[in-house]
Amino acid sequence: MAFGRDHELHTRRFGRNLGLGLVLAAFVALVFGLTIVKVSQGNPMQAYDHAPRPELVQPEVGQ
Repeated sequence: MAFGRDHELHTRRFGRNLGLGLVLAAFVALVFGLTIVKVSQGNPMQAYDHAPRPELVQPEVGQ
């Protein structure tokens, strides 16, 4: 059984899907690039683990 020609609706839907896929791929590439830059800078990255850390407490002014 041979497939017939695509309907015009399918052609428009494919165009929209392709555009959305390209936008999604660009967003993923942007997030990946920002992650690589942040990791490669070597800054100490600390997560918030609900424990007090003295290095994050700013000294009070006036004492």
